[in-house]
Amino acid sequence: MFDLGWTELLVIGIVALIVVGPKDLPGMFRTLGRFTAKARNMAREFQRAMDDAADEAGINEATKSLKDIANPRKMGLDAIKDAADKFEKWEPKVPSATAKGPATAALSEERAEAAAKIKQAAAEKASARIAAEEAAKIAEAAPAPKPAAKPAAKKPAARKAPAKKTPAKKAVSKKPAAKTAAKPRASRKVAAKSDDA
Repeated sequence: MFDLGWTELLVIGIVALIVVGPKDLPGMFRTLGRFTAKARNMAREFQRAMDDAADEAGINEATKSLKDIANPRKMGLDAIKDAADKFEKWEPKVPSATAKGPATAALSEERAEAAAKIKQAAAEKASARIAAEEAAKIAEAAPAPKPAAKPAAKKPAARKAPAKKTPAKKAVSKKPAAKTAAKPRASRKVAAKSDDA
């Protein structure tokens, strides 16, 4: 009702102590307590009378039913149960042959013809594949004819030409140029002597 904190009560008590005085302060608190008790009793009696009147008029039952309807938990469970019941009780409707119209009959005949063509093409492809597999197995099982072997002709032995001595390759080194130039001349002399012989 009133929003009083401890600081407000302390201020009220100090003002009451100064205004009323220390002698009459306990009597005043007693009277204030009795007054608040009477006010609470009157509020309780009024609440009871209102509850009794609501029970007699049936308002409590109406408020309960409104609360149950507005309760989201019950509402969700009921919706799920209803949906599940619809699926459990559902039966597909099969149209009878007499209920078919001319367009539906023509459509079903076309579909039957297309299905027959598809089945026939699939059967032909399957039989062709099986025949090809059997032919491949037979070809693998039969030994392949070997080509006739021709006698190898003997070739006359070729003469080998005498090996020529070639001058040695220059070696790459860090020696002075004068020494490296002398070595090839010596090998030329050796080559010339072997040619004369």
